[in-house]
Amino acid sequence: MKALFILGLLLFSVLVQGKVYERCELARALKRLGMDGYKRISLANWVCLAQWESSYNTRATNYNPGSKSTDYGIFQINSRYWCDDGKTPRAVNACHISCNVLLQDDLSQAVACAKRVVSDPQGIRAWVAWRNHCQNRDLTQYVRGCGV
Repeated sequence: MKALFILGLLLFSVLVQGKVYERCELARALKRLGMDGYKRISLANWVCLAQWESSYNTRATNYNPGSKSTDYGIFQINSRYWCDDGKTPRAVNACHISCNVLLQDDLSQAVACAKRVVSDPQGIRAWVAWRNHCQNRDLTQYVRGCGV
């Protein structure tokens, strides 16, 4: 009985923690989902962005008290503009999705929404972490040895 309890606890912690991708695993997944070169943004830029936004964690969330919004998922997509979490005042939901889908291990919805974000005039500059950690830098380390 004790072993069953511990097994249940471990399973619960995995479900709550979500999937934390390895760098190359994420690079390959994003390439499969058409991110390499999308809107002329290299795969290395996307991997760098995910590193600094979420540490490659699909279940990452961060509350922004100033705007009363939350950033969701591996790309930290914001509930003020891009998704609906049911609690952000004056939310736009430009991706037409629930913010919860951005927390799934399956990256397809997060990628679709990220593509929508970079289709706006700000492009990838919409992400502060990208501007602070990736812009105008050599990003080859983010895809080195990944076979992509």
